[in-house]
Amino acid sequence: MTTTQVSTTQCYSRNRLILPRLLEFTLLFMASLKTKLAQKLTVERSVPVPNRFLKLCVLVTAGCLTTMTGTVIAPIFPEMMQQLRLEPAWAATLAVSIHEIAIALFTPLMGLLADRVGKLRVMLPGLVCYALFGVAGSMMPNLSALLIDRALLGIASASIAAASIGLLGNLYHGNERTRILGYATSAMTTASITTLFLGGWVGTMHWQFSFYLYALSLPVLVLVTLFLQEEQSGNRPLVSAEQGRQLKAALTNPDIIRLYLTIALSATIMYTVIVYAPIYLKQTLDATPALRGIVLGLRAIGVVLASALIASRFARRWGTYRAIALGFLLMAVTLATIPLLGQLHLIIIMAVGFGVGFGIVVPNTYDGLSHLASPTIQATVLAAGTGVSALGKFLCPLLFSPVREWMGLEQVFYVAAAIALLVAAALGLFPREAETR
Repeated sequence: MTTTQVSTTQCYSRNRLILPRLLEFTLLFMASLKTKLAQKLTVERSVPVPNRFLKLCVLVTAGCLTTMTGTVIAPIFPEMMQQLRLEPAWAATLAVSIHEIAIALFTPLMGLLADRVGKLRVMLPGLVCYALFGVAGSMMPNLSALLIDRALLGIASASIAAASIGLLGNLYHGNERTRILGYATSAMTTASITTLFLGGWVGTMHWQFSFYLYALSLPVLVLVTLFLQEEQSGNRPLVSAEQGRQLKAALTNPDIIRLYLTIALSATIMYTVIVYAPIYLKQTLDATPALRGIVLGLRAIGVVLASALIASRFARRWGTYRAIALGFLLMAVTLATIPLLGQLHLIIIMAVGFGVGFGIVVPNTYDGLSHLASPTIQATVLAAGTGVSALGKFLCPLLFSPVREWMGLEQVFYVAAAIALLVAAALGLFPREAETR
């Protein structure tokens, strides 16, 4: 038996001891908090509302868990593929993105459930399941078990996301809510940078250790239970008849469908970097998991900088659609240069440039949606965009794994760049600015 096999066997043995202990701890902890949670859910509306900023911090922290669902294991993807003997053409990449389809499908369902039974009653079990299924991924023996586990993790992530958005919507209203959602998005993007670094650093010791980071949901569980409460609301329909008509009209609006397609394609193109760049860095530079995490994290830094500093300025100067086209053009250029670069510092520059392009695309796309949707259904239309984004990420391995198998890894970046260039041309030549202003 080789040293690698002995090390892997020892890690699996330790994992089998860790998960039952983690399950026992979480069950005991949930039992001890049951009475406290019941009291919080029945608080009268006359009770003074605790500090909103503290609640906001707790909700954003919970929301950050949803962004780390995929990023935690991205840096250790090549090692996971090798140790589990995953078929490199598509099986391994599907294992990384399967949670996205679960998020896309279950976020609306969890939102409806949260409105019916209470958002905290949905969030707290979701936080427990997030830790359990996340850590359990480190001990899955084959692809089928891994896919099931990652799908269950996606459902847990969907419950956290739906409840967090609902509770945040209860705290803020109108323009203030839009501003706070923008801050929350920036914070969650920043959290994705941190988890990429952490996943790579922890994975340097052993790839399975990165899965233990999913247990961070347990401290969040403590914060949610201690600092969040949910006011009772009267019985009312989830969607009024007028809202239903407006929602149907919005979801059949060609311009909104066009923006949804833009969101899906941007997510698919972005996920080519998350999934295939670590493999490329491993093959060409023999990069460690920590180094791969740094490269992916620098891409996210580009997203944060562009979203905060230049995205709105470009939209004001050239219009929303042309700003989105510029972002896709920058993504196309940086993607096409990745296979041509053999030096780390040049790859880092291109990674930041790709992040800047994506950071221009995303906020302007959602801004276009908000302009096209009436205020009464704006939140629903934007939330649907989140589901479309998750669907686009899931489609990434289905679209690009055949390209990798038949044409090679480098061609994945060229094909993704060609798609981004086509989208840029379509949006730049046919902006339809009248509908987005």
